[in-house]
Amino acid sequence: MTDFIWNLFSFVLALGILVFIHEYGHYWVAKKNGIKVLKFAVGFGKPIYTWRNKSGTDFVIGLIPLGGYVRMLDERIDEVSPEDKNVTFNNKTVLQRISVVAAGPMANFIFAIVVLFAVFMMGGKAVKPVVGKVDESSIAANSGLMVNDVILSIDGQETSTWESANFALIEQVGKESFELIVERNDSQKNLLVNSNGWGIEDGQVLKGLGIQPYRPTSLLTIALVADDSPAQKGGLNVNDKLLSINDISLKSWGQATEIIAASAGVPLNVGVERNGQNLTLTITPENRPTKDGFSQGYLGIAPDVEKWPKGYVFDVQYGIFPALQKSVEQTWSFINLTFQMVGKLVTGDIGLNNLSGPISIAQGAGQSAESGLVNFLKFLALISINLGVVNLLPLPVLDGGHLMYFIIELIRGKPVSERVQEMGFKIGAFILMMIMGIAIINDFGRL
Repeated sequence: MTDFIWNLFSFVLALGILVFIHEYGHYWVAKKNGIKVLKFAVGFGKPIYTWRNKSGTDFVIGLIPLGGYVRMLDERIDEVSPEDKNVTFNNKTVLQRISVVAAGPMANFIFAIVVLFAVFMMGGKAVKPVVGKVDESSIAANSGLMVNDVILSIDGQETSTWESANFALIEQVGKESFELIVERNDSQKNLLVNSNGWGIEDGQVLKGLGIQPYRPTSLLTIALVADDSPAQKGGLNVNDKLLSINDISLKSWGQATEIIAASAGVPLNVGVERNGQNLTLTITPENRPTKDGFSQGYLGIAPDVEKWPKGYVFDVQYGIFPALQKSVEQTWSFINLTFQMVGKLVTGDIGLNNLSGPISIAQGAGQSAESGLVNFLKFLALISINLGVVNLLPLPVLDGGHLMYFIIELIRGKPVSERVQEMGFKIGAFILMMIMGIAIINDFGRL
């Protein structure tokens, strides 16, 4: 329940910020073009807070935080007095209307630049893309990738961190092959990855390739004992070293977790070393069912881990101008990547099972907020870019649909007929609802 509340709070905070930024873009450009704005709403449903400014705009916070809108004076909808005709949206030039509609997504992109600029200025830890495991008979194994290889570039893109490697790999989905340059034993190797049939598996590109990043080995020494857990009740302490379970000598932490997971509700004789002495404790793991409903034992302990090898984790921080340049470049890269992903969904290179809805976004928001300010800011920037790109799609209910109509009007010299626009809005709404339905179904499937 605590996780649910935290995820919900993080989701509402993140989405509220991004919707406000998006709608403020529309609002600001509309005011600059002399258009009267009647309402600025963040959220739908029953208003929980309303305020009116001096120019007569109502600012509203709605109960349901799943979007927002800016309502402008328009003769097609409102009764407009003769003296107000010059402040209506419909009486502005096509270019002015295009600027107002495009301002929402542009505000999201500018916000992403600002946020990423702050991230690069603040700095943080980055992990070198060293391969920790290659699954047998996987695409990676068949391409010659080996454990301890350092991925230097993917299809010509330099990959100095696992983050950059992941984004570069996403771009390769749908291709029949791509080039991988790795460092192996102080020399470079060029590998050709035959990626025909490869896709994103469970939202992860590495899993589909059969790669796991290097991570320090988990030791048998206990680093954490959860409060009120079976481990705490059974007498386990931090710094205890696991030696055996039911007289089975333990060789690795993974071996211990497998035994514990298979022993829900079954008393275990756990041998430990504590302060130079060997002890045997009887502990019964709780049953914490998996998402598929299978029993799974839980003790409530976490292991100590080996230290990272030198150079595997490093600090990344930029000065003012390099940070600005990097934030613009990365925002543009993410915009391009998001459009590519949309295209691959349409062509079928990426399955619809990869679509995410509000539940997945809420979980992502909660996890990023838990892992620190820098990660939460990165999450905000990525979602802001996604929001901007999605709104530019040529569906009539979105900003992109309005832009499509205005561009047609600019070319033809006259507006698209109201009958055609209305039909387009109905089709666009149906497509959007279908996509949202698939995303929500996927969310529930991942719980």
